Amino acid sequence: MNARLHVFVSGKVQGVSYRGYARRAALELGLKGWVRNLYDGRVEAVAEGPRPDLEIFIGRLEAGPAAARIESLDIRWEAYAEEFPDFKIAWLDF
Repeated sequence: MNARLHVFVSGKVQGVSYRGYARRAALELGLKGWVRNLYDGRVEAVAEGPRPDLEIFIGRLEAGPAAARIESLDIRWEAYAEEFPDFKIAWLDF
């Protein structure tokens, strides 16, 4: 069954290649969605795909790249919307 994951990652997650790490993990799992930095220092990601793969993705987000220091994940499960063609790094509008 497909699901949608919306997660906010706190800690030292900017300036440590976290978004690229998250994108590679999502692509390896066949997930679709996006990841982006937030102004408050967190990283936000939305991913869609099979729930078991999303749970593996959560584990990878918790581990992070070597230079990251993950403090917490705020995980929200949402209704599957099938709205993304791929998984990309997104940017905030200024």
